[in-house]
Amino acid sequence: LRRKSFPAFPTERTTFTPVKHEREMKKILFTLLLVLGISAAADAQVRFLDSSTDAVRKEAIAQDKLVFIDLYATWCGPCKAMERDVFSKKEVGDFMDEYFVAAKYDIDKPTGKALAGKHGVRSIPTYLVFNTEGDLLGKITGSMPAEEFTAALRKIIAETGKK
Repeated sequence: LRRKSFPAFPTERTTFTPVKHEREMKKILFTLLLVLGISAAADAQVRFLDSSTDAVRKEAIAQDKLVFIDLYATWCGPCKAMERDVFSKKEVGDFMDEYFVAAKYDIDKPTGKALAGKHGVRSIPTYLVFNTEGDLLGKITGSMPAEEFTAALRKIIAETGKK
C-alpha cells in the first residue's frame, strides 16, 4: 500500500482579503444583534407560566404576588388581539411582572373549562385575579387597549390594598 504524501507547505498561498473578512464579521455581528433583539423582545412581553393552578399559586406565594389567569381559546379572535396588541407590550409585561404571577388556560381543555365553569365565565377573553388563598378578587372580560387593561388591573390591585 502506498500512501499519498502531502507537501509540508502548501504550494498555493492564501492571501488575506480584508473585504472578505469584513463581510464575514458583518454577518456574525448582524446575527448576534438579531439574537439579542429577539431575546430582548421576548423579555418585554407578559410571561405566562405553563403550570397547574396549584403550581401558579405556590409561585405567587413565593414571590408575594397576586395570581392572574387568562381564560382564552385558540379560535378566539379577541383573545389573539390581546396577545398581539396588549400582552406583547413592554410596559404591560413590566406591570404584570411587578404585581402578578400569570398563567393562561384554554377553555376547551379541562383546567380552563373547570375555571370557566366555577367562576361563571360566559365570554372570552376573561381575566381572573386571585389572592394567594384562592379568593377571586376581580374579573375583567373582553378585549381592550393596553391602557384600559392596566387601569382595570390597577383598580383591582387598589381594592386589595396591595402597593
